[in-house]
Amino acid sequence: MSYLSIKDGQLQVPNQLTVPFIQGDGIGPEIWQASKKVIDTAIYKAYHGQKTIQWQEIYAGQTAFEKFGTYLPDETLATIQEAKLALKGPLMTPIGEGFRSLNVTLRQTLDLFACVRPVRYFSGVPSPLKHPEKTDMVIFRENTEDVYAGIEFLAGQAETTQLIEVLKEQFGVQKIRFPQTSSIGIKPVSKEGSQRLIAAAIDYALANKRKSVTLVHKGNIMKFTEGHFKKWGYDLAEEKYTDVCFTMQTFEKIAKKEGKEAAQKTLNDAQKAGKLIIKDVIADNFLQQILLYPEKYDVIATCNLNGDYISDALAAQVGGIGIAPGGNINYHTGYAIFEASHGTAPDIAGQGKANPCSLLLSACMMLDYVGWQAASHRIICAIEHAIRNKTVTSDFAQAMKEATLLSTQEFGDLLVDLME
Repeated sequence: MSYLSIKDGQLQVPNQLTVPFIQGDGIGPEIWQASKKVIDTAIYKAYHGQKTIQWQEIYAGQTAFEKFGTYLPDETLATIQEAKLALKGPLMTPIGEGFRSLNVTLRQTLDLFACVRPVRYFSGVPSPLKHPEKTDMVIFRENTEDVYAGIEFLAGQAETTQLIEVLKEQFGVQKIRFPQTSSIGIKPVSKEGSQRLIAAAIDYALANKRKSVTLVHKGNIMKFTEGHFKKWGYDLAEEKYTDVCFTMQTFEKIAKKEGKEAAQKTLNDAQKAGKLIIKDVIADNFLQQILLYPEKYDVIATCNLNGDYISDALAAQVGGIGIAPGGNINYHTGYAIFEASHGTAPDIAGQGKANPCSLLLSACMMLDYVGWQAASHRIICAIEHAIRNKTVTSDFAQAMKEATLLSTQEFGDLLVDLME
């Protein structure tokens, strides 16, 4: 096997790269079958056999349970750890108490701290917005803390009653209005976890010549968790990125000391010099702003729960989660899993209705990650061409006038033809 490796902090990518893949549950197998040929064709067209991917199937979810009696075999985790890379379809979550999402388990076990979701509009995709083309953002959602590491205590349980008493007696907490029937949740947000996520967002923005990074938080209410996410983000930018960033925290300091006119001039000078602007916004206001003025936002860094809401809301603005890619990355260890961001859609499984674009665009993220941009560019161009010509799968065809309806496999075949 020729796996990805890291040497001196740099990715080492063999020309004949072995990539583990998980087909997934529900519609997973059919979107994988449609996507594999597209990915392989794009790589061949870009590199004429000098670079290839050797696909290695591994298992998780329902298929894994049927084969091995477990939803996440040890061999699957071991293979991903060795390969440092994987591409996966959607996975079902086992029903019953005690089971957590398999996606969450993979992210936390491998410490994939950055959930990266690019959101952009493809011309012709049905959208509820008048100007969906103004939406072009990349979300960095913290993947290991906040509610993903949440600790919950069920109402009425002895330990919950005990915890409430400790909070009241030892910490003077008087805000629990109905202590006898309250469940309690605790969420951790750390300086280390926040800053490594925000650093990844800043590094991405700088590498891709983006104009701003916005810290989205609810720090006006949760001052010591999300409020400090914002604080730690500004501190990081001002301590480690002084030469290339300008923060709105600095803007406020200048405004307070020298007046707003001086602060605005400093900001204008920073923008003219090409510095990355670091700003922040309250989460509920941000959800309003992305509908009214999406062009004001570029790269987003946020805590886990906010990122969940924001990712789906932004995906809806550009045509739905069926065309939204996603990657889960640890930029320190190099581990990365790229995945279809939608669910298993069992109601349409096997009917050829599924849109493979989420998996295909996630594969493009993977190709970009390993430095094979020429291949990812071919896939994106083919998708753009197909959508512009209204040759689409069921989800888009229903909302387009005079569209040509294609099955999942036919859509994949069309993309291959467009690259020929």
